[in-house]
Amino acid sequence: MSQAKNGDTVKVHFTGRLENGEVFSKSEVESPIEVTLGNGELLPGFERGIVGMEVGEKKTITVPPEEAYGPKQEDLMVEIDKSNLPEHVTPAIGKGLRIRQSDGDDIHVIISDMTEDTVTLDGNHPLAGVTLLFELELVGIG
Repeated sequence: MSQAKNGDTVKVHFTGRLENGEVFSKSEVESPIEVTLGNGELLPGFERGIVGMEVGEKKTITVPPEEAYGPKQEDLMVEIDKSNLPEHVTPAIGKGLRIRQSDGDDIHVIISDMTEDTVTLDGNHPLAGVTLLFELELVGIG
């Protein structure tokens, strides 16, 4: 049997879990994801886990933050006065906001902490700094 390699278009079923077992992402049973290996379409650690698999093979891989969404970056966190939030926003930890930057681009942030007068906005990906586990099944090459 042939093994998946860079340049191959593959079909993969997967379940992504956190270390506590919580599922954060899953392919649909009827429709696996289809990607070309080596094109940077997947997290580096996820892609590396597929390379070398044969059709029908199943395995579980552990992907450290450096090969997933990266480490949590403190420079993407900022504390601001609540008075700087738009009037229609009621702050709450975990609430997502879209913020327009000075260059005109929008970024998504999450309120990660609050005091009586301030909120901390976190621009990191929600899974930054997190080790991920993936159950993989290669269902097709080609």
